[in-house]
Amino acid sequence: MRDTSPLLLDTEFPSLNRTSLTTLQVNLGYLCNLSCTHCHVNAGPNRTELMDLDTVNLVLAVLKQQGITTLDLTGGAPEMNPHFRYLVTEATKLGVEVIDRCNLTILQEPGYEYLAQFLADHKVTIVASLPCYSEKNVSEQRGKGVFEQSIEVLQQLNSMGYGVKPSLPLNLVYNPNGAFLPPDQQQLEREYKTRLNADFGIAFNRLYTITNMPISRFGAVLLAKGEYHQYMDLLKANFSTSNLDTLMCRSTVSVDWQGNLYDCDFNQMLEMGMPLISEIIPSTYENDLPDKLIASDSPSENLRHLKDLLHSDFSGQFIAIGDHCYGCTAGQGSSCGGALE
Repeated sequence: MRDTSPLLLDTEFPSLNRTSLTTLQVNLGYLCNLSCTHCHVNAGPNRTELMDLDTVNLVLAVLKQQGITTLDLTGGAPEMNPHFRYLVTEATKLGVEVIDRCNLTILQEPGYEYLAQFLADHKVTIVASLPCYSEKNVSEQRGKGVFEQSIEVLQQLNSMGYGVKPSLPLNLVYNPNGAFLPPDQQQLEREYKTRLNADFGIAFNRLYTITNMPISRFGAVLLAKGEYHQYMDLLKANFSTSNLDTLMCRSTVSVDWQGNLYDCDFNQMLEMGMPLISEIIPSTYENDLPDKLIASDSPSENLRHLKDLLHSDFSGQFIAIGDHCYGCTAGQGSSCGGALE
């Protein structure tokens, strides 16, 4: 698989620095029951990387120490980590909102049938991938039969109160099926609600539109089709400075399965660790970011770790940037919580 990382290193994206930390986004491993074409994690059934119990306990210690309000669990399929239930149970005891980024189909896999009730019992917020309300588009992105399974699971979750009761939020995620920007989030949400209710009797709370990032599996597809530069031109042409203040990297720390820290989930996939300079006053550099805070060609060296978060939340620190950052600021903007505008 061809890698876009070297193409992202030289960037003119504006410098960014962190605000206060509110969300810990934790990747529990790359193991997944699906292999989606838009997946920036390159997850799949043959991946073996999974967070161990010691690192899970360190996550819990950081949540408590820093008073973090949201734990955002990702994968792969985060539910396939053997310590998933333990982490969710202990985090909810701390009063932390837990988000499960669920591909829906995992809730029908043999050995995981208990999960829907477990999530409901612990009032876990479900953010579920459903790239489209039509079978054709979902099948192209996620594989044959996935749409039917997803609809069945959504109906099951509705019957348990998800998307209906205020205490059980159910949000859906749309990713474009190609090298183009998502449509207007509010308009598309209305279309989703109308179609899913009319066709399947399904209700949900919010729709999040997320721009495809030119990295990992999707990046490789762009290169293979000769569409990479055209797609980057599209992202840059639609850059909006109004999205800079609300980028998720400013208040979120991303954690990989080994406990290493990154400014966002996308930087994690590129192995762009958090900058090691913590005492810099951002105004010192104004608009000129030091080279070492931009994507490095030796990214795995000297990574920050969860243990560092026990002592600092990195407020005011510079954020590592690359050309892929234009994906979060194009058009309405994009984050794991959907459009920024």
